[in-house]
Amino acid sequence: METTRKANHPAEVPASSRGISKNDIRRMFDRIARRYDLLNRLLSFGQDVGWRRKLAGFLPEGECLEVLDVATGTADVIISLFQKSRRVFRAVGIDLAERMLEIGRQKIREHQLDRVVKLQIGDAIQLPFPDNRFHVVTIAFGIRNVDDVPRSLKEMYRVLKPGGRALILEFSLPERSVIRNTYLFYFRNILPRIGGIISGDFYAYQYLNQTVETFPYGASFTRMMSEAGFSRVGFKPLTFGVATIYYGDKLI
Repeated sequence: METTRKANHPAEVPASSRGISKNDIRRMFDRIARRYDLLNRLLSFGQDVGWRRKLAGFLPEGECLEVLDVATGTADVIISLFQKSRRVFRAVGIDLAERMLEIGRQKIREHQLDRVVKLQIGDAIQLPFPDNRFHVVTIAFGIRNVDDVPRSLKEMYRVLKPGGRALILEFSLPERSVIRNTYLFYFRNILPRIGGIISGDFYAYQYLNQTVETFPYGASFTRMMSEAGFSRVGFKPLTFGVATIYYGDKLI
C-alpha cells in the first residue's frame, strides 16, 4: 500500500454544480445500462477488470466479511470480490439506476450468488442502513458522480463497523506529463466518440469524461477522507495513475 503524497490537483466540483441533477444522472445511467459493461471493457482496454480485482488485496483482516458496494451499477465489484476472496461472506449493492441493477441481478444469478448478495435502490448520500453495519464499504467509478462527496464519505464512515475499511476506486490523472497528455487526448477526443456511437448517448460519455478532469484525486481526495473521519488513509495509483485505489479505516 502507498501513503499519500503531495500533488497539485483540481478542487472538487460536485455533480450539482456541473449543471446535472441526481435524477439526470440516474436517467443517464438507465439509458446506457445495456451497453455499460461492454463499453467499460472496450474503453479501458480491459484494464477495469484488473483494477476491480486489485480491490480484494486491500480488504481488512477478518473472516466472513460483509460488504456494502455503493453505486454498484451492474455489480462488477461485488462479483469480483467474491471471486478473489473467500473471506467475503455477504454483500449488498445499492444504486440509483434500476436498469443497471436489473442487469446486475441477472449477473448475480449467473454467478450463483443470489443467496448471499442483494441489490437495491439506494442513495450514496443517505445510505439506508444502521450505524456500524458493514466490515467493508466499496465504490468504484461512482464517487465523482455523487452530488455531495463529503456527505457520502461520512455516510460510508457511519455504516462501517469499528475496524472496517472503505475502498474507493476512481479514475485519476497520471503525474508524468507525456502519459497525462496522451491520456487526456484519448479521453477528450476518442473515448467520447466511441462511447457515444456504441451507447447511442453522446452526452453521457462527454459528461463522464469531463468529471474525471474536474474531480480531486491523489492527496487531495485522501484529505477529504480524513476530514470525514477515516484513519490510516492512503492511496495506490494503478496503470501509471490512470486509476487509483483509496483506502481508509474506521478505528472506533
